[in-house]
Amino acid sequence: MGKKQTKVKRVVLDTNVLVSALLFTGKLSRIPELWQKRKIIPLISKETFDEFKTVLSYPKFSLSPEEIQGIIENEILPYFEVVKMGEKIMRISRDPEDDKFIACAIDGSADFIVSGDKDLTDLKSYQTVRILGIRDFLRMLK
Repeated sequence: MGKKQTKVKRVVLDTNVLVSALLFTGKLSRIPELWQKRKIIPLISKETFDEFKTVLSYPKFSLSPEEIQGIIENEILPYFEVVKMGEKIMRISRDPEDDKFIACAIDGSADFIVSGDKDLTDLKSYQTVRILGIRDFLRMLK
């Protein structure tokens, strides 16, 4: 018997985790390295991508349209798998805005959703998808 290959984890990152991982230093700044080294496969849908683009354009981040385009072209497009959404998932999370992350995870056969949002992390799981806080996710990947 050969060495057991560890399956690359399919992961949906909520918008705050993704933005923080890309724009700030700290524990979350390790996450882009995980997808660059193909240790995780990040998943994104049109709905979650639209929210991500909207948040990047918030004045508090002071990003120019060119900087936003650079982030998308250099960090998202080469690494993220785009999930085509099927059936609409509704009223799973306390916050209806979070249901798009659950739908992306289900339709993309994700292993995990990673979030700092209690409305999501309090669920702990939905169907076959585990919902982890940031600390638990990083600890699990060590």
